Amino acid sequence: MCGIVGVVGRAPATPILLETLRRLEYRGYDSAGIATITGGTIDRRRAPGKLNNLAAVLDADPLAGETGIGHTRWATHGAPTENNAHPHATARVAVVHNGIIENHAELRAELEAAGQVFSTETDTETVVQLVDLHLQQGMTEEAAAGAAFARLTGAYALAMVFAARPDLLIGARHGAPLAVGFGEGQMYVGSDALALAPLTQRIAYLEDGDWAVVTRDNAHFFDVAGRPVERQVKRTALTGAAVGKGNFRHFMEKELHEHPAVLGDTLRRMINPGTRAVVLPEMGFDLASVRNVTVTACGSAFYAGLVGRWWLETLARIPTDADVASEFRYRAPPMLAGGLGLMVSQSGETADTLAALRYMKSQGVHTLSVLNSPESSMARESDAVLDTVAGPEIGVASTKAFTAQLAVLACFALALGRARGTLSAAQEAQATHALLEVPSRAAEVLDHDQHIQRIAARVAEARDVLYLGRGACFPIAMEGALKLKEISYIHAEGYAAGEMKHGPIALIDKNVPVIAIAPSGPLFDKTASNLQEANARGGKLIVFSDAEGAAKLKGIAAETVVLPAVDPFVAPILYAIPVQVLAYHVAVLKGTDVDQPRNLAKSVTVE
Repeated sequence: MCGIVGVVGRAPATPILLETLRRLEYRGYDSAGIATITGGTIDRRRAPGKLNNLAAVLDADPLAGETGIGHTRWATHGAPTENNAHPHATARVAVVHNGIIENHAELRAELEAAGQVFSTETDTETVVQLVDLHLQQGMTEEAAAGAAFARLTGAYALAMVFAARPDLLIGARHGAPLAVGFGEGQMYVGSDALALAPLTQRIAYLEDGDWAVVTRDNAHFFDVAGRPVERQVKRTALTGAAVGKGNFRHFMEKELHEHPAVLGDTLRRMINPGTRAVVLPEMGFDLASVRNVTVTACGSAFYAGLVGRWWLETLARIPTDADVASEFRYRAPPMLAGGLGLMVSQSGETADTLAALRYMKSQGVHTLSVLNSPESSMARESDAVLDTVAGPEIGVASTKAFTAQLAVLACFALALGRARGTLSAAQEAQATHALLEVPSRAAEVLDHDQHIQRIAARVAEARDVLYLGRGACFPIAMEGALKLKEISYIHAEGYAAGEMKHGPIALIDKNVPVIAIAPSGPLFDKTASNLQEANARGGKLIVFSDAEGAAKLKGIAAETVVLPAVDPFVAPILYAIPVQVLAYHVAVLKGTDVDQPRNLAKSVTVE
């Protein structure tokens, strides 16, 4: 969610901090700030709004110093004002924080009774004041920080610098990610490897409960009990060149046009082109012995999981449950021995999904995560990982990562079906052939960009939009509605087409666009019947279908986008693309912040 960066070295810190914060903008934020150590004092610059506001403040009033911390804040406790923006500081210590300190009220009362004076509404200031009190009591900086960490309850990633120690930076994590970057005579901390990629490719990840003492030349790690521990320094595959917009207006537009390449890269990794068989990495458990599957995820990843559930039940014939992670973790359902927990996440750091993973592990079931971040917390804690190979996704609204998740889940369902004996080699080969055609068909979908842009003008005028789909395309209807809500701020709902007459049909009139995901196939006629009902109530039908389906709906559709004909098995992957493109063009027409929509964060690392 929030972005954290820190540097301790021998070069001016401010340019490094500001540029690294720009690489963390994709996480979502509503204020930003930087603090450095200069002449034995802490100096800060903060601003509400976008980083350009902070940059303007720094231009007018520069910050010197070679050690500092920076932050992009997504407000939880206290409004997004300059006063509540991080870093928070006293004369002795400055802190940036991602997460929520759950016992902040208790700590605040205790600290105020001890004479500490608070100046913000935030939970984070309790950390600052607690460390400051320990320093006043004569503790060293390391001891003061360690004693403070022992008192905190909640999820956090923290970085702090000290007025009296310009050669020192201390970081900690509990529930929220934090990495340490190793440079030459310069060391860094950051919320993720992507932020640090232009600075260094040598990264060490803090494990849950760890804290690190970082100097110009090295880092020393401690576990939750304060014992020294070793953490492996790895070379990350990310590079500083990974996140340019190129000639596109927005990151989201660029990432939409990366669908074909991402799908191709993902499928080539998972399918042997000679045998047409799915090839999975080592699972660490016997697929054939899996008794049932429990899918959990959040947001778009959950909708990918719902499509995966359809495939797992129809192809592998295995009982499959699916639940949003924020509900699953508290419902704490009984888990059957021999079951498989299947997590889906772009970041691999989503707090609710990570908690669900840990619950599943505590119940003794196998765990498998579908991730776009092979160096994330979920990757390190899962029994097995399937990578989506989507590359960095900067736009907050997930696009290419979503279709890559679908591709991976489709391959996994085929592999599980083969292991369970529900699919023959010939059936698997036919299915993988259909999958391998998807990248080129995706490129054909993007050729409809101008047509979809014209349709967007109709949708942009609406207050409410209804998306309909059936079977494996029902979750694609929900994905389309979510995208429209996220980036255009138009109210939209995705429904199973057969459920329309059980309530939503009351909403339909001439002012409500009805967007149908309706590929020809076994369920097309049922969907067409539902669309006839919507048309009879004055609904303006916008149909995504193939040539066969479009011909059958010609008399009732106000607009039709004719997509390539594909095997119904892979239709959900292909049909996800145009509903995302439509949402993008509607948002552009409405003038919203497409890449960083209001109130949203890319990686939700707190509840």
